[in-house]
Amino acid sequence: MQRDRRGLARIPLLSYGFRPFFLGGAIWAAVAMALWIGELSGAWSFAEAYGPVAWHAHSLLFGYVTAIVAGFLLTAIPNWTGRLPVRGGPLLALFILWIAGRLALLCVDRIGIIAAILVDSSFLLVFALVILREIAAGRNWKNLKTVALLLLMAASNIGFHLEVLLDGSADISIRAGTAAIIGMIMLIGGRITPSFTRNWLVRSGAAALPAPFGRYDVVTLAVSGLGLAFWILAPTGIVTGSILLAAAGLQLIRLWRWAGRSTWQEPLVLILHVGYLFVPLGFALVGASILRPAAIPAADALHAWTVGAVAVMTIAVMTRATLGHTGRDLVASPLTRMIYFTLVTAVVCRLAVPFAPGATMPLLTLAAIGWIAGFLGFATVFGPMLLRSRLAS
Repeated sequence: MQRDRRGLARIPLLSYGFRPFFLGGAIWAAVAMALWIGELSGAWSFAEAYGPVAWHAHSLLFGYVTAIVAGFLLTAIPNWTGRLPVRGGPLLALFILWIAGRLALLCVDRIGIIAAILVDSSFLLVFALVILREIAAGRNWKNLKTVALLLLMAASNIGFHLEVLLDGSADISIRAGTAAIIGMIMLIGGRITPSFTRNWLVRSGAAALPAPFGRYDVVTLAVSGLGLAFWILAPTGIVTGSILLAAAGLQLIRLWRWAGRSTWQEPLVLILHVGYLFVPLGFALVGASILRPAAIPAADALHAWTVGAVAVMTIAVMTRATLGHTGRDLVASPLTRMIYFTLVTAVVCRLAVPFAPGATMPLLTLAAIGWIAGFLGFATVFGPMLLRSRLAS
């Protein structure tokens, strides 16, 4: 494979998609949270033309998440299609386009909201076309659903901007974008979590193995998808809340069928189950917020997905993929386990806010500190691996 690299592809950072996007995404996750906390505390102000609340939601939903999705897909698709990875100049161009979107929205007060929207919206559209080309060239038609989810994310991103521009908020687009991301976690997380669990349990000689994908999974995904569709279009309906709660139960059983309870000795596998746990928890809390809005605010419930499922599942994938693709042993070091701990703690603190109204600010502060520490920890521990060549076998 080394002989196939020419020009910029010889630079380790540009040799595979996970390298620039995982590192850039982790740094951005920490920076965006620090900027948001500074905005809330009055230390500085920015993106006033766009709205700081909208900027905060967008920076993580369509900023951080898209970077990790890009890194994962650019790394996984060569395995799906048998083609060489996107690397070198094309990879650098994609990464610069993603960075340009982050800078455009930071500088929206200077360049204008229209220019910022045009720059930011281009990344997901171009990326979806790149993935479509790779899948079509490799005739890997079964993964076209990944392109459909990317196009839904791109449409949600454009809709987000238009809603902010026309109405000053982006409620529908936040739901659509979140639904696309949770859909991707259900599909991809639902593939890799039981697969990696099975591999580890077989090596450990365990008798109980994850249930294979079957009709139960199809029904669970169908009900969950229906619930997400209702949530996008009718977020306060009783039917919506009921379907979401039904999906929560189905997803919880799906997770139980993957035998994660037997992986407590292997953090790299266990963290995948912990991350996926926030999928059914999100369905449960969002459904409960619809049926019992006085018990839990909708915005707080949403964080089970946007902070819990997203942060923990992505860090689980990032750490494992980085170790494996840089030639290192698949072992969670003490520092890696600390990264997991800080992020899970951050999520728990954020979700506890509506249940402890007297401790709102301490919990939010702890959540922010845990979030920043977790992602900066990834950049510090795994950054050198991403910047250097793969270890020799």
